[in-house]
Amino acid sequence: MLNTYFRVIVGFMVLLSVVLTVYVNPNWMWFTVFIGVNLIQSAFTKWCLLETILVKLGVKKGGESCTSC
Repeated sequence: MLNTYFRVIVGFMVLLSVVLTVYVNPNWMWFTVFIGVNLIQSAFTKWCLLETILVKLGVKKGGESCTSC
Protein backbone atom coordinates (compact mmCIF):
# COMPACT_ATOMS: atom_id res chain seq x y z
CA MET A 1 0.00 0.00 0.00
CA LEU A 2 2.85 2.37 0.83
CA ASN A 3 4.40 1.79 -2.59
CA THR A 4 1.11 2.72 -4.30
CA TYR A 5 0.75 5.97 -2.35
CA PHE A 6 4.39 6.80 -3.04
CA ARG A 7 4.07 6.31 -6.79
CA VAL A 8 0.85 8.35 -7.01
CA ILE A 9 2.25 11.26 -4.98
CA VAL A 10 5.58 11.40 -6.82
CA GLY A 11 3.88 11.07 -10.21
CA PHE A 12 1.50 13.89 -9.32
CA MET A 13 4.37 16.09 -8.11
CA VAL A 14 6.32 15.56 -11.35
CA LEU A 15 3.29 16.35 -13.51
CA LEU A 16 2.49 19.39 -11.37
CA SER A 17 6.04 20.70 -11.70
CA VAL A 18 5.94 20.29 -15.50
CA VAL A 19 2.63 22.18 -15.71
CA LEU A 20 3.97 24.95 -13.47
CA THR A 21 7.14 25.14 -15.58
CA VAL A 22 5.17 25.53 -18.81
CA TYR A 23 2.43 27.89 -17.62
CA VAL A 24 3.90 29.83 -14.69
CA ASN A 25 7.68 30.10 -14.67
CA PRO A 26 10.57 28.01 -16.05
CA ASN A 27 12.20 28.04 -12.61
CA TRP A 28 9.64 25.44 -11.49
CA MET A 29 11.82 22.92 -13.34
CA TRP A 30 14.04 22.98 -10.26
CA PHE A 31 11.19 21.27 -8.39
CA THR A 32 11.41 18.39 -10.88
CA VAL A 33 15.18 18.27 -10.36
CA PHE A 34 14.63 18.16 -6.57
CA ILE A 35 12.26 15.19 -6.94
CA GLY A 36 14.74 13.34 -9.15
CA VAL A 37 17.66 13.96 -6.80
CA ASN A 38 15.61 12.68 -3.87
CA LEU A 39 14.71 9.51 -5.77
CA ILE A 40 18.38 8.89 -6.57
CA GLN A 41 19.42 9.65 -2.98
CA SER A 42 16.86 7.19 -1.60
CA ALA A 43 18.20 4.45 -3.86
CA PHE A 44 21.64 4.74 -2.29
CA THR A 45 20.76 5.54 1.33
CA LYS A 46 17.63 3.34 1.63
CA TRP A 47 15.89 6.29 3.31
CA CYS A 48 12.98 8.21 1.84
CA LEU A 49 11.43 11.29 3.48
CA LEU A 50 8.08 10.71 1.79
CA GLU A 51 8.02 7.14 3.09
CA THR A 52 8.71 8.38 6.63
CA ILE A 53 5.90 10.94 6.35
CA LEU A 54 3.41 8.40 4.98
CA VAL A 55 4.21 5.88 7.74
CA LYS A 56 3.68 8.59 10.38
CA LEU A 57 0.33 9.40 8.74
CA GLY A 58 -0.68 5.78 9.24
CA VAL A 59 -0.12 4.21 5.83
CA LYS A 60 0.72 0.55 6.31
CA LYS A 61 3.86 -0.91 4.80
CA GLY A 62 2.57 -3.54 2.44
CA GLY A 63 5.12 -4.99 0.05
CA GLU A 64 8.00 -2.87 -1.19
CA SER A 65 8.93 0.54 0.13
CA CYS A 66 9.79 3.49 -2.06
CA THR A 67 13.50 2.88 -1.60
CA SER A 68 13.29 -0.41 -3.47
CA CYS A 69 11.39 0.84 -6.54
